[in-house]
Parts: sequence; C-alpha cells; structure tokens
Amino acid sequence: MAKNTYETLLILDSNHYARDPSGISKRLEEIVTEAGGTVMVNRLWMEQKLAYPIDKHQKGTYWLIYHEIEGVNIPTMDRAFQLYEPLLRHMTVKLEARLVEPILANARGESVKVSTPTDSSTTEEGETATDEAAADKPAADASTEAAST
Repeated sequence: MAKNTYETLLILDSNHYARDPSGISKRLEEIVTEAGGTVMVNRLWMEQKLAYPIDKHQKGTYWLIYHEIEGVNIPTMDRAFQLYEPLLRHMTVKLEARLVEPILANARGESVKVSTPTDSSTTEEGETATDEAAADKPAADASTEAAST
C-alpha cells in the first residue's frame, strides 16, 4: 500500500509541555514511528489561549507533525494519541501531493520560490526566449501567414 503525507495538529496541555518539552516532542515522534510512519517535520507551532476550555484547560500548546504513513495505520496512531496524557486534542489531515513540498519547506523555515508564467517566456523548442525574440515572433508569424495566402 502507498504511503501518503499527512499533517497532524495536536493541542497539548501547556503545563505538561513546560515541564518536559523535549520529552514530549520525542514521545510524539515515537507514536508516529511506532504506528509505521516516518516523521518529516516535528515542531512547536504556538502557545495561546483556547477559544473554549478543554478539560478545564484555558491555554494550549499547538504542535505540528508532518509525516508519511499508510492510511491503514492511522487508527493505530490516533488511538496512541488519545491515550497520551498531555494531549488534549488532535487532528490528522491528508495533504495533496502537489502541496507537500511547499508546505514542508515552509514548516522547516525554508523560503519557497513559486515560478509564475511572467518569469520567462518559452518557445516551442523549449528554449527561453529573450524579450527581443518574443517581440519579433508575432511579426514573423504574420509574415509567414501573409506569404502562404
């Protein structure tokens, strides 16, 4: 079965996280790997006040994990997350294949350059045309059309 790339957002108890940040991050990574996944990015996102209390907690630490795992192993991972005491809530979503690289680069803090059609024009032969050649091309097409009529 093919592995897909997933994003898991976790809300952790801020008090537990403050006591042992490295231990919690290692345990979260272990949960994913024990379920058969491969962690690509594992990082703290932010800490903030929750919109509503969760188990009498007013504040939460948000954690992001990007990982590859087979879809059949997701319930095993979800169950392990549910049993992990410092975890208040979690959500796992599948990423579209075309968005994986930009999202991972952003999560790693790398800059992503997205090419746009205005960056360069391409001729039919696959070579990049200069501005002068691009400007001459319509005139050349018009002259060949006039010659053929």
